[in-house]
Amino acid sequence: MIELYHCDGARSFRALWMLEELGAEYRLHMLPFPPRFRAPDYLEINPLGTIPFMIVDGAAMSESSAIVQYLADTHPGAGLSVAPSDRAYPDYLNFLHMGEATLTFPQTLYFRYAMLEPQERRNPQVAEDYRRWFLKRLDVAMGMMSGRDYACGDHFTAADISVGYAIKFAEALGLGDDLAPAATEYFRRLEARPAYRRAMAVERDNAIE
Repeated sequence: MIELYHCDGARSFRALWMLEELGAEYRLHMLPFPPRFRAPDYLEINPLGTIPFMIVDGAAMSESSAIVQYLADTHPGAGLSVAPSDRAYPDYLNFLHMGEATLTFPQTLYFRYAMLEPQERRNPQVAEDYRRWFLKRLDVAMGMMSGRDYACGDHFTAADISVGYAIKFAEALGLGDDLAPAATEYFRRLEARPAYRRAMAVERDNAIE
């Protein structure tokens, strides 16, 4: 049984979405955000105190893009990975990791310094710098996808989960009006997927007040 530790709306949604795409059996553990402060016992499970955290076959994983890649690779019949022999493989890996390293990273700094920190510790200049950083890099990513509906090849893959979550997070942060039409249209395609809707319903039904 796969066990997934998740917070409402957090990057662990990538893993939840992926599990729903696969139709895999899993046990979901919902935590308050940020778990390392609001659920201190969680540190006994994951000393980093971060989410996601997935336990599968006795092994533990804590990086959202790595979890998505692992699940795609270990369920090849789902068609959500790209083989190394495929010409789309470089794009696949690039977008898979771009979603976290290039797109979500600046958003977390925007979130922290615009919203999460106490008022006296917020920093509007830092927040604005990282808002612009994210939007510029997302525009470049959309340019790299120009002419196709998905991140690589002609079908949905785990790379779209990685990039798609970054756009989902942007909308949750109130940046939806700043997104280019190409990004919005791309994400509308992704959120129409039944597995995405199921993941949202699972998250909503298990939300912690």
